[in-house]
Amino acid sequence: MHAPPAGVIAVDGPSGSGKTTLGRAIAAETAACLVHMDDLYPGWEGLLGGVERLLEWILRPRAEGRPARWRRYDWTLEAYAEQWHEVPASAPLVVEGAGAGAAAAGPYLSSLVWLEAPPDVRRTRALGRDGEMYRPHWERWARQERAYFAADRVRERADLVIDTGATSDALPLALGLLRR
Repeated sequence: MHAPPAGVIAVDGPSGSGKTTLGRAIAAETAACLVHMDDLYPGWEGLLGGVERLLEWILRPRAEGRPARWRRYDWTLEAYAEQWHEVPASAPLVVEGAGAGAAAAGPYLSSLVWLEAPPDVRRTRALGRDGEMYRPHWERWARQERAYFAADRVRERADLVIDTGATSDALPLALGLLRR
């Protein structure tokens, strides 16, 4: 019998809502392993493909006591690159990005945090972060997010909802959830 894996915290929400910032902060505060959904998506039409990889490569293997690992998608080469990255089963895990809180991932999650902000704030943040390379893909990606969020009811299933347009520091709120 294998020991159950350490907790998995998902940070989900639309592009530009602050998922990466909060995911990094939680991982640093809790000494957790951090996986970015951006590394799993197989391209601009790949939100649901990223969810499949999260389940296949990381969540199911961890739950079954098998080695969990992932490969980074190279957006320039349009292919998975690098070697496999191991995810220790004994370490807590933070998964951040759209798709982290998918309904299919729900049984594997300890906590689900939903981040949101007004669309103009999110767009400004996302374009500031990713530059002009993201501009032509903004609406294409947003369509996938809207369909996924509606189908999987991610916001409604979240343990904590944070409006990052209203607060500049979501970390204390998220850590409060984790300490309950």
